[in-house]
Amino acid sequence: MCGISGFLKCNTANTEESFKNSIDKMNATLVHRGPDNDGRWYDMEAGIALGHRRLSIIDVSPEGNEPMMSAGGRYVITYNGEIYNYRELRRELETAGWRFRGHSDTEVMLAAFEKWGLENSVKRFIGMFAFALWDRLERQLSL
Repeated sequence: MCGISGFLKCNTANTEESFKNSIDKMNATLVHRGPDNDGRWYDMEAGIALGHRRLSIIDVSPEGNEPMMSAGGRYVITYNGEIYNYRELRRELETAGWRFRGHSDTEVMLAAFEKWGLENSVKRFIGMFAFALWDRLERQLSL
């Protein structure tokens, strides 16, 4: 099971080094949750950081590393779980013109958020999952 971490700060007077160090410390406590990759993403201006310790299961390539940004750049996610119907959703998105780099359910989730929005996408997901999703356009964190 992967490990996810993150923080949202109202005071953005921190340095890039402090952001990196904070998320790295969080990820270090989760090393037992995912030995395959140690990822981080942060936006100092927005005051947000997301971290991920990856246990590769569905897409073992680097294309499945997280945190992952959507193809359009609007969303960033750190996620753990499994979307059981991701292949079906992927086919539907491909029919609508979406192109995927890898084979992860995470990438399918991000494409779904871009196409159908957060609420409608989550209603379509069949599985067990937890995620932190940052909407870079709306500057909104959804858990």
